[in-house]
Amino acid sequence: MLRDIAKNEAGAGAAITISNGAVIEYLPQNPEIISGSTVLEQVFCGQSELMRVIRNYEEALKAVEQNPEEQSSQAVFLSAQQKMDAAYAWQLESEAKSVLTQMGIKDFSQPIEQLSGGQQKRVALAGVLVRPSDLLILDEPTNHMDNETVAWLEQYLKQRKGALLMVTHDRYFFDRIINRTLEIDNGTGYLYTGNYSLFLEKRAERRIEEASAAKKLNNIYRKELAWIKRGAEARRTKQKFRVERFAEIEDEAKNIKKEENLEISSAGTRLGRTVIECDGIGLDYADTTYIDDFIYTLLRNDRVGIVGPNGSGKTTLIEIIAGRIKPDRGTVKVGQTVKIGLFSQHSEFPDSDMRVLEYIRDVSEYVESKDGTKISAAQMLERFLFPPELQWVPVNKLSGGEKRRLFLLRVLMGAPNVLLLDEPTNDLDIPTLSVLESYLDDFPGAVVAVSHDRYFLDRFAQKIFAVMGKGEIRQFIGDYSCYEDARREQEAAAIKPVTKQEVSRKENNSPKKMSYKDKLEYDTIEGKITAKEKELQVIAEQINKTGSDFTKLQELTALQQAMEKELEELMERWEYLTNLAEELGVE
Repeated sequence: MLRDIAKNEAGAGAAITISNGAVIEYLPQNPEIISGSTVLEQVFCGQSELMRVIRNYEEALKAVEQNPEEQSSQAVFLSAQQKMDAAYAWQLESEAKSVLTQMGIKDFSQPIEQLSGGQQKRVALAGVLVRPSDLLILDEPTNHMDNETVAWLEQYLKQRKGALLMVTHDRYFFDRIINRTLEIDNGTGYLYTGNYSLFLEKRAERRIEEASAAKKLNNIYRKELAWIKRGAEARRTKQKFRVERFAEIEDEAKNIKKEENLEISSAGTRLGRTVIECDGIGLDYADTTYIDDFIYTLLRNDRVGIVGPNGSGKTTLIEIIAGRIKPDRGTVKVGQTVKIGLFSQHSEFPDSDMRVLEYIRDVSEYVESKDGTKISAAQMLERFLFPPELQWVPVNKLSGGEKRRLFLLRVLMGAPNVLLLDEPTNDLDIPTLSVLESYLDDFPGAVVAVSHDRYFLDRFAQKIFAVMGKGEIRQFIGDYSCYEDARREQEAAAIKPVTKQEVSRKENNSPKKMSYKDKLEYDTIEGKITAKEKELQVIAEQINKTGSDFTKLQELTALQQAMEKELEELMERWEYLTNLAEELGVE
């Protein structure tokens, strides 16, 4: 749809009307690059007179730098300068360089083909941002972009004049930028006024109304069907009209879209006390330290988000934890009961014509849910939005987004008890993200995820590891919003250094042995945690069965929140006692 609007190419029976003189700039998901061009030449690749003036100036500048004594080059350069003056183009060139710098592109004369795919898209984005337009069309602009750059882009688009049409799965970005939402559902478009949060509310209202209308239609259909089955005669006009009306009702009833239950869960192997221990991890590459003296013990119910600028070492850290990369220093100890599921940025697919269903069955024929129900590979594919007709398509015929979704399901079909996710939200649509988030809510194990998706991090993370560069990794308790607050406070305030006296005082205050009370609590706390988790599962099932009884739903939700807080306190206490026991050598 975005491509059709940008190119003014309506399909059969449709029409697109664009005002005379209106300028449209379009960023596709996979922008084309101009072979042999530099970064700046790619940015100024538009067809307007202003773009031609800037391109001619850049070419003249390159020529005069190569042959500074040649008079013809000097004359062309002088003419190009004068045209830049006349077109007031200097500000645009300066803005382009500023935007590129914000996006981490600092060598403006670098050949575009030397950049990575993510860098090339950022150059293309810079181009559509700085080239003047009446309508800016962006297709997934925040893909492969770190959080700081996304925050900058938010502010840039808020200040920009002109219309914006955008497809994005970044829900915070969506919420803060747009004022109208177009939902395409089952081939029908629904337009809502307001941001993403308001869209969710209004869509819920629409679906309630549709469900009510569908229920009424089904009731009428059943009554009319019973009348038809009784052998109704269609000789009289009134009866003939009723038979014709039944045919119309039957067609409508068949076309009612049933809401798919996309929630999934699986029973992973229970983890032992030792999950993964990172002790003094360090890694250097080409005179750059990416990780230095990283220490952390992954707990069995951890929810850890990893953030940081592009190229800072986030993927390296998660691949060290997964055992794919051996660190230069330190050790990674993995517990005997650990079964890792790694969802990498670069999905692994066969070169052959293996079918979608075969690709999933290659891992497992079925998964088992918490209640013991066996869910087949075909059923899981349907829950991941692969209908039966798509399950026999060769994997290599799928789109990029479909392949990412399929690879995610393949990882989950392995029933892991530790999930390591590297940018899991890239190229996933919002319904699939909701499926993943629901899965993580009930996942009985540890999760570590590298992500730039702030909504996703707020939704699942309880700890944030911030990769700061030069080997430093800071640890924060809480979700992404808590991390942002803490980071701003740290930047605003002078951090008081810890003195040797304070360190000595803390060491002197450390317990030398575990008290009888702590030992008793340590021996029983895992049972308490298991019991509390089962209670929460019962509450969750009751909430799912409540339906439209909002009073009961409110009571159950309040109870669920209170129990989650109790569980969190138990987990914090368990973590403290476990660390204390290991420190003192208590079995």
